[in-house]
Amino acid sequence: MVLTAAAFLALAVWLAVLLLPWRPHGTRERLEAAAAPEDLGDVTVLVPARNEAAVLPRTLRGLRRQGPNLAVVVVDDESTDGTAEAAQAAAAPAEASEHPIALRVARGTRPPSGWSGKLWALEQGLRLVDRPYVLLLDADIELAPHTLPALRARAAATGADLVSIMATLRCVGFWERLLAPAFVFFFKLLYPFALASSPRSRVAAAAGGCMLLRAAALRAAGGFEAVRGALIDDCTLAAAVKRNGGAIWIGMSRSVDSLRAYGFRDFWRMVRRTAYTQLRYSAALLLGTTAALGVAFVAPLAALAAGPSGAARAAGAGAWVAMALAYRPVTRFYGLHAAWSLTLPAAALLFLGMTWDSALGYWRGVKARWKDRAYEVTD
Repeated sequence: MVLTAAAFLALAVWLAVLLLPWRPHGTRERLEAAAAPEDLGDVTVLVPARNEAAVLPRTLRGLRRQGPNLAVVVVDDESTDGTAEAAQAAAAPAEASEHPIALRVARGTRPPSGWSGKLWALEQGLRLVDRPYVLLLDADIELAPHTLPALRARAAATGADLVSIMATLRCVGFWERLLAPAFVFFFKLLYPFALASSPRSRVAAAAGGCMLLRAAALRAAGGFEAVRGALIDDCTLAAAVKRNGGAIWIGMSRSVDSLRAYGFRDFWRMVRRTAYTQLRYSAALLLGTTAALGVAFVAPLAALAAGPSGAARAAGAGAWVAMALAYRPVTRFYGLHAAWSLTLPAAALLFLGMTWDSALGYWRGVKARWKDRAYEVTD
């Protein structure tokens, strides 16, 4: 009876996901590059970079293809691999279609107590910004030509103070195909883009790899000082902007690409870093999440394989099909065969394992470990 009830509950959950009016599973919130370059004399790009010499040249090449008069500040966050030198070497245009960028490389200092490394790097860079718009861009994000004008145009059209794009992750190897679309899908379920973009909703979200902000709105919300210790810095910053009366727009794009290659261990480290933070370091929420994922992802397959009745097996099959239908827009966005939509339960269980590992690290005294820095529990 328990398995049957869980299968029917899972079916109801996935049907609800499909029918919710704000379509958290969909990919309709989209933005692509503009047709032509525009003057970007009102934009400064901030790139925090810690040991990113391998990818930074491609990131800067993408910025040279955005339009004329763009200013770029690369904050070298105590790198040991020649990041600053790589940035300087990649500043000059290499092709006729590229534009000079006013590049400044700032040598970052060690984060003060209470600051995360990335936010302290951004704080140091913000002190050098004197233009109306600031683009926060991770060092491993490549923009297609003229994407920045499209971001600015979306901000103007929607009145948004923050326009953010969930970068398209690499999806080449097996683990990338299994986990990258699932990572995006779960993010969208947690932070439905339509609700985050609605001024009537309290949901606030951003993807930290690519965020265009009005500098005045950023400073009015308290700047990076207001969120200095946040490990989920993008959504925390979006919440600060929205609480201060600012508007948000978030979407997906094929014009914003992550250059980072992810193997299984890379995914594990990335999710482990903030998974327990997402649960507010609550053991009760961890147990509740485990139970919820068990119902939503395990019960349908268990009922289909070993259900005590035809009704239980039908409910399990229906839940699995509804789950795959909900997942299909994201797998289609990533160019994957429809069969990959059936793999979501496997990805969910792996993400659950990463979340438990994140909790175990916290209980051992470390909130997170990233970029060779450990953030210890201080409570």
